[in-house]
This record gives sequence, C-alpha cells and structure tokens, in this order.
Amino acid sequence: MSTLVTKEAPDFTAVTVMGDNSFNEEYKLSDLRGKYTVLFFYPLDFTFVCPSEIIAFDRAYEKFQGKNCELVGVSVDSQFSHYAWKNTPVEEGGIGQIRFPLVADLSKQISRDYGVLFGDSVALRGLFLIDKEGVVRHAVINDLPLGRNVDEALRMLDALQFTEKHGEVCPANWREGDDAMKPTAEGVAEYLATHKE
Repeated sequence: MSTLVTKEAPDFTAVTVMGDNSFNEEYKLSDLRGKYTVLFFYPLDFTFVCPSEIIAFDRAYEKFQGKNCELVGVSVDSQFSHYAWKNTPVEEGGIGQIRFPLVADLSKQISRDYGVLFGDSVALRGLFLIDKEGVVRHAVINDLPLGRNVDEALRMLDALQFTEKHGEVCPANWREGDDAMKPTAEGVAEYLATHKE
C-alpha cells in the first residue's frame, strides 16, 4: 500500500455543503493553501460512529481555527444527504449545524485518490493532515467501526507546527509545552537521559 505522506495532497473540485448550509458547486481543496487542513473521510451520513466523530470535530472547531487549520469532511453521500443530515436534530440521528464543510464524493474518486475507498462502496475513516503548502504530513486510516481521536489530530497539528517553527523533532507522546529533541544522536541521547518515564 502506498502512502501520501510527504506527497502533494490530491486536489479535487466537488460540490460541498458549507458551514452556513450553502452549496458550493466548485469547492477546491487547493483553495485552502496557506492554511493547514485536516481532511477526514467517513463512511456514510445517517450512521452511528460517524456523527460522534463529526460532532467531536465540531466541538473542537475553535481550537483548529485558532491554529490556522481548516476542517473538511468527505463521504460518498450527495450534497442533499449532507444537507438533510445537518438539518436533522442530534437527538433524531442528525449532526446539527456543524460549522465546517462536508464534501460530496458521489463518484468516489476523491476516496480512491486518497486510498480509503473500501469495497468500491464507502470510505474508511481516513484522516490527512495537510500543511500550508498542500503536502500531506500525517495520515491515519481506521476500519469502519473504529472512531478517531480528535485530541490526537490536534496533537499532530501542534507537533507539525512546532517542528516547522523550531526545527526540533517531537518524541513519542509529545504535547504542546513538552520538551522536544534536537534531530541528532546526541539530542536523542540527551532527551532519553532526562525523560525516563
């Protein structure tokens, strides 16, 4: 299986339901250049694990925005299904008025391009962290029943921004405010000597 990490994120133009419920017929991923992007795929609207993830991302919306990062969801549903799901109350199986775009991938080409199309029917739970230049820097793909961790997506965004700013690398379990390492053998040895937990 090939990976998109370190490669330019496949661009797309697709009909998208925007945060304000308008339809954008020409939504382009490449229009987000200059910002970070968390592009995540989910199997289908009106399902079970998906709303828990989408609502969790929406609850963290301000945190992502504060880090110059856009959230974009994608599934193989139509824009009309996305719109209906947004306009169904949470207590009735909907997602309510989430604030980020939902892309309609009816042709399944976007899911194919990102390597997440499963059984030629739905997308696996793929998540791609794309930097300001449009390069994929992190990717994770979960099977259908396994929901993602929004805090981990934020942690990876923090790590990417830290390493871009400081030139140091982020060790296992690194969180914003933690010590990082110089990318040298000595830097690793020094870090391990002082962090034995």
